[in-house]
Amino acid sequence: MTNIYFVRHCKPDSTWADDRTRPLTEEGLSDSEKVMEVLKDKNIDVFISSPYKRSYDTIKKAADFYGKTIQTDERLRERKAGNNSNNYEMFKKRWADLSFAEEDGESIGEVQKRNIQALNEILQNHKDKTIAIGTHGTALSSILNYYDPSFNAESFMNIIDLMPYIICLKFDGPNLISKEEVFSIYKEYKG
Repeated sequence: MTNIYFVRHCKPDSTWADDRTRPLTEEGLSDSEKVMEVLKDKNIDVFISSPYKRSYDTIKKAADFYGKTIQTDERLRERKAGNNSNNYEMFKKRWADLSFAEEDGESIGEVQKRNIQALNEILQNHKDKTIAIGTHGTALSSILNYYDPSFNAESFMNIIDLMPYIICLKFDGPNLISKEEVFSIYKEYKG
């Protein structure tokens, strides 16, 4: 059995323009301590993260607690935003058609494809281990949709205000056996 704790990042600084280097707020950094508290008794063997600063920093205290380094995987990054704004109508449009992408943006289907490719490698390379993955709302949602196609815009909206959000997926080989929401803190999303 392989256990993966997906950790959606803590609250980021929404005023920071560059998505890749966007840091956590002071509140988010404080909440990363709570992430460490949740993960410290889970016997984590491996830490992997999106290369984006907010995801990496969300699991860093936990990795430090275990004395582990964090591997990064470019495929686990967040969806490349396009020219349209984030609002409920746009979220619904993206989830109704996973191949839809705004100009200069990336579709949820594209995000899903690269995240599942990374996840399959992780499952193969770390069989029967316990893993923590630092992730993002859309990236994680695309994974949840892959295993449960009923995960849709409404499901996405249910987790959009949860930062951090930790969910454990248990796998037997490549097969998802179960999922369990472990921890979350409500923080209003400000796209």
